[in-house]
Amino acid sequence: METYTPTPSAHLDRALTRIAAVLAALVLALALAAPADAMETVRCTGRPNSDNDPTVIMGATQSRITFETAIEEGEGVSQLVLTVPEGTTFGTDDLSLTLLTGDDLLTRTKVEYRMSVDGQDIVFDFSPAITQAGHLSIMIDDVYFPQNGGEMQVAASYTDATGDHELDDIPPISVQGISTAESIAHWLDEQPWVEAWNSNRFLHLFFDPTLIVTSFPVVLNGFFTSIAVVAISFPLAIPLALLLATMRLSKFVLWRGIATTYVNFMRGTPLFLQIYVAFFGLPLAGLSLPKFPLGVIVLMLNSGAYMCEIFRAGILSIDKGQTEAARSLGMGRLQTMVYIVLPQMFRNVIPNLTNEFITLYKDSSLLAAVGIMELVMYARTIVASTGSITPYIVAAFFYLIITLPLSKVTRHLEERMRTHSGRKRARARKAAVKEG
Repeated sequence: METYTPTPSAHLDRALTRIAAVLAALVLALALAAPADAMETVRCTGRPNSDNDPTVIMGATQSRITFETAIEEGEGVSQLVLTVPEGTTFGTDDLSLTLLTGDDLLTRTKVEYRMSVDGQDIVFDFSPAITQAGHLSIMIDDVYFPQNGGEMQVAASYTDATGDHELDDIPPISVQGISTAESIAHWLDEQPWVEAWNSNRFLHLFFDPTLIVTSFPVVLNGFFTSIAVVAISFPLAIPLALLLATMRLSKFVLWRGIATTYVNFMRGTPLFLQIYVAFFGLPLAGLSLPKFPLGVIVLMLNSGAYMCEIFRAGILSIDKGQTEAARSLGMGRLQTMVYIVLPQMFRNVIPNLTNEFITLYKDSSLLAAVGIMELVMYARTIVASTGSITPYIVAAFFYLIITLPLSKVTRHLEERMRTHSGRKRARARKAAVKEG
């Protein structure tokens, strides 16, 4: 029978195995003996404050932070520091701190504490230290998150018998950013004088301060659309009007008949009807155009008919002697019209053209009936959701900021033309007296 004699390497392997087993036992013992965290985050939430969505937290609007953490039995928490997100304002007058105990966490246990605020830190010193197991709930009212919103991260640290610790895994609070107008409106909504103002039904319906602020930037988008429609259609209507005016003054019956029929039809039917015919009649005929260019075309065709009469009257107001003098100098009919008649005509009809621009700008509101998002359409959308007429008043303001200055310009031009005509007549009378 052979006798087994261990080699030196076998002795070494057994020794290493025993050492590894001892080390594993020590690690396990240390893990079991290590104290668990005294506190663990249960929740960290903000109170929703949106009128349109009950789940949304908006910036620059009053909210509340609710922070809840679990405390282990006998840990002796002596201090808790809660750090509110940077840029967030808060008040502590209505702050509440409660320790919820019992198996169902429905028992409220009084906790003695002293609170202090250092910047964004709210420091709670507990005397005596909290040794009872439970959930520590803190609610901070009068919280206003930053206007731009974002992920708001609350931080917390605490002190117990073993030292200072940081609380991990605190969920961020998602905050939706709001515009400056909405921020101002929320601030106004909290003012006592606004509440007293809106207590009057008439003032609330027509001049609600909060709606004036919130609807202003929305209606402003419609203002730009209205200006764009008029800024394109009005210049396009000028050559059309000149062509029609020339045709109406033509010696050819056919041209006069076509221009007269067109002008009488466009001036004799409501613009609202013309818009409906274009937007609902043309698609039935198989011709479909985008709303904006179609609106520009309708306003151009309508305004061209009215400007045709303005230009025709302006041309007829030019003394025939000037035309005859130009022809006697060898100028052709076209040259006489371009160099002699039209410059004087445009100078004479500028006040009337300004009035036509004002009328066209106001008539652009009719495009709201066919879904073009101009001034009235934007205002009507807000009125439908709020039940207040205030957005229409805001829209009226945007009309007035264009029409009132232009009306003043028109009066100035008319007065200047009257003065110029008076001086011209006076010079003519003096010349006649000298010749006599």
